[in-house]
Amino acid sequence: MATLSLRRKLCREILNRTSISRGVRHTRRLSTKPPVKNVDQAIRTHKGDNVHALESESGLSSFKWMSQFGPEFLIRGEQVQVITEPDQFYQVLKLKTRKAKRRVTLASLYLGNGNLESDLVACVREACEEAVTSGNSDFEVNVLLDYTRGSRGKFNSRSMLRPLMADYKSVQVALFHTPDLRGILKRLVPDRFNETIGLTHVKLYLFDDSFIISGANLSNDYFMNRQDRYILFNDCPELANFFNDLVKAIMSFSLSLSADDSLSLAPDWDIHPYQDSDNGLRFKLAARKKIQSCLRLGESVTDIRKRDRQKVREENVADGQSSGTLPPDTAVYPLVQMGPLGVSYDEQAMLGLLRSSQPQDNILLASGYFNLTDHYMAVILDQSQAKFSILMASPQANGFLGAKGIAGAIPYSYIYLAHQFLRKVQSRQQLPRIHMMEYSRDSWTFHGKGLWYYLPGHALPSLTLVGSPNFGYRSVYRDLECQVAIVTENKGLQEQLREEHVNMYSSSSPVTEATFHRRDRHVPLWTRLVTSVIKHFF
Repeated sequence: MATLSLRRKLCREILNRTSISRGVRHTRRLSTKPPVKNVDQAIRTHKGDNVHALESESGLSSFKWMSQFGPEFLIRGEQVQVITEPDQFYQVLKLKTRKAKRRVTLASLYLGNGNLESDLVACVREACEEAVTSGNSDFEVNVLLDYTRGSRGKFNSRSMLRPLMADYKSVQVALFHTPDLRGILKRLVPDRFNETIGLTHVKLYLFDDSFIISGANLSNDYFMNRQDRYILFNDCPELANFFNDLVKAIMSFSLSLSADDSLSLAPDWDIHPYQDSDNGLRFKLAARKKIQSCLRLGESVTDIRKRDRQKVREENVADGQSSGTLPPDTAVYPLVQMGPLGVSYDEQAMLGLLRSSQPQDNILLASGYFNLTDHYMAVILDQSQAKFSILMASPQANGFLGAKGIAGAIPYSYIYLAHQFLRKVQSRQQLPRIHMMEYSRDSWTFHGKGLWYYLPGHALPSLTLVGSPNFGYRSVYRDLECQVAIVTENKGLQEQLREEHVNMYSSSSPVTEATFHRRDRHVPLWTRLVTSVIKHFF
């Protein structure tokens, strides 16, 4: 009886967490930008009634409506480099870190504890030492990790960074603790499984005015044989300032780590993430206010810069001079999703993108963990008209394959979810429009995510989404996520993006009904039963 009572308490605690998050999300939609149902109207405002008469329309103007969900930054495509291999990603991380003169900002789920990670930390140390030697007191290092993942095990992310903190006061480390992991949940849910309640999943690596946005963590596999996506922005001060401010905003309501491994609330923050008595509501509202303030700041800075550039152009034209600089050909929209805090810009932009697509459009969508929300699935199946090619990890390329305990069943849960989705596609007679693909590469795992968008009549993509979201329940409702929409008319960048997805899809094969009848795709009954419940946690 005692065990049954304990289970009931645990279930009530989970339901309480969910209801609070939903309440905050509802408040967010009532109090700020237009909700999802008004996206179509917003798109038509930018495009006119003929939403997709796009044969002659530029990519930039086609997606201008996205500016209502993220501040718009205008740059040149030459400032963007697509990285395709894990080793190249790792080498760029080390090189950029060593050469940084003003700031290094690293936001990741966790930092591994192997030799490759130690070498990366050594690069941070080298930059810190150079700043000390040169008398550069303005140099700073900010590291944001997740509390649960970064604290797992005796030798963990915290262990890797504490010596650096002890030697250099310029190094600050913050651990985000979700306000939904509290009370009986925090006491009973063991390490590793407590991560399913919620965490920070933002992956951003910034060096002075350059940065990489990715879905990759700072860990050995991600530097060697775990396929992901990585986009490098070079010398983009406005964008870099925005993302640096965003990461520091999250750090401001995270737990600050000290060199002695103790944790404390950040300065100017007095709300504990899980020890208050209001189920985290005050924390969520205050944290959301911080994020919204950061987003508004990004918008105002962008508008000021655009006005300044326009003023210079007008003055040069009046003087009969050329500005000497090429006009922007690429727009970047940061899209933030923080379900526990009621921030849903990324979800709204994604739904708008799917809903506004037309029969001539082609969308290539990738997710390392295929677990689309009901909302995303409904829009893809019943409202979107584009052709889809959906790429996911095969069981052999799933990072959980071979894991001990119940985690080892996770790849089979994804098999079950993919099969359910394919049956829905079949029942709606959508097979000619929606194709499913599996990534499989010997000794590699797959963690790629995002999408590539082809407008009608275009041989190169006009838009890509890249960052941390997987488009699943965790991404939308439980974790802190961030990605960017890159809209470009720059042929060089478009060719890079095309080459990126061609290379990724070249290691894939079609998924059909026959795929799920293979012996290695057998899903045990207990896994099928459990998946319908636990799919909201992975």
